[in-house]
Amino acid sequence: MDLIKKLEAVYERYQFLEERLANPEVLSNLDEYKKVSREYKELEPVVSSYVEYKKLQASLDSTREMLDSGDDEMKAFAEVEVKQVEEALLSLEEKLKIDLIPKDPEDSKDVIFEIRAGTGGDEASLFAGDLFRMYTRYFDMQGWKYEVLTESEGSVGGYSKIVMDVNGTDVYGKLKFESGAHRVQRVPDTEASGRIHTSAATVAVIPKMEVEDIDINKADLRVDTFRSSGAGGQHVNKTESGVRFTHLPTGIVAESTDSRSQHKNREIAMGRLVQKIRDSQVAQFESSMAAQRKSLVGTGDRSDKIRTYNFPQNRMTDHRINFTSYNLGDIMNGHIDDIIEALRVAENIERMKGEE
Repeated sequence: MDLIKKLEAVYERYQFLEERLANPEVLSNLDEYKKVSREYKELEPVVSSYVEYKKLQASLDSTREMLDSGDDEMKAFAEVEVKQVEEALLSLEEKLKIDLIPKDPEDSKDVIFEIRAGTGGDEASLFAGDLFRMYTRYFDMQGWKYEVLTESEGSVGGYSKIVMDVNGTDVYGKLKFESGAHRVQRVPDTEASGRIHTSAATVAVIPKMEVEDIDINKADLRVDTFRSSGAGGQHVNKTESGVRFTHLPTGIVAESTDSRSQHKNREIAMGRLVQKIRDSQVAQFESSMAAQRKSLVGTGDRSDKIRTYNFPQNRMTDHRINFTSYNLGDIMNGHIDDIIEALRVAENIERMKGEE
C-alpha cells in the first residue's frame, strides 16, 4: 500500500533523526542541532499517528480472528468491535493522508509581523492596537518570543503602525493566512449617537529569509546601507543601519529602517524583497490564468478583505472559507487557534486536490 510505504519511510527518517540528536557532534553544533531538532519535531505528530494506526490494525486483525469462533455471543461482540475499529482506521487514514502532504518549506520560518491602521482614522488606530493585543496574547500561548522593532502610536491610542520580530516553532506556518485587510464594525467610544462605524487595519506576515533560502543569485543583488532618518534619536541618524536591496534583473527595490540593528534590517529588507518578487510572479500568473479558480485561501494580498470583526453581534467571520464564530470576546483575547486550524485544513484540502 502506497500510504504504508510513505509512513514507513517517515518512521525510518524519524528514527535516524533521533539517533542524530544523541550524536555528540550534533550536540556540539548549535546550528546543526536546531536543524535536526526542528525536523524531528515536525515528524513527531505523523509518527505518533502512525504508531496508533499500527496498534489499531493489530487490534483489527486479532478481532477478526474472533469471528471464526463457534461462540455466537463472541461473534456478535467481534462484529461490533470490527466495525468500530474499521471506522477508526478509516478516520486515521484520512488524517495521515493530510499529514503526509509535503509542507511548505517556509512554514518553519520566523517572521516579521506588521500591523498598520487602515481606513477609519482614530478608530482604525485603536483597532490596530486591539489586533496587537490579540496577536501578542496568541504568541504567548504558543510559547513564541517577540520583539517590537518599531511603533508609531495613534493620536488617541492604539497604533498607526507597529512591527514585530516573532520567533518560535512553525511561526510562518500558523501566521501566513493572517496577511490582509481586517475589518472591524463597532460603535466607537466617541460616537454619541451610537452609530456603528466600519474601520480597517492591515496585517503583513513576512517570512525571515537569507539569500541562501531562495532562488536569488547574489550577483543579481545590489546592497546599499544608509543612515536612517525620522524617529529613533541620534543613534539612528549617526549609524548606517538602514539597508536597501535592489534586484537588478527586475529592478525591484526593498529596504528597511525599522530597527536600529543593521543585521535585523537586512533580514526585514530581504523578506520584503522576496515578497515583492513573489507578488510580481503571482500577479503575472493570475493574469494569464484568470479563468481558473483561485486558491481557497487566496494570496494574502493586502487588498483582500479577509476577515470581519463585528462587535455588536459578537461575531467574527473569515470570508475566505466562510468560517464564523460567535465568540468574539475570546478571539480578541488571543484564542484564534480554531480559525488558524480551519485555514490550514482548507489549504491542505486544496493541496490534496492538486496532487490527485
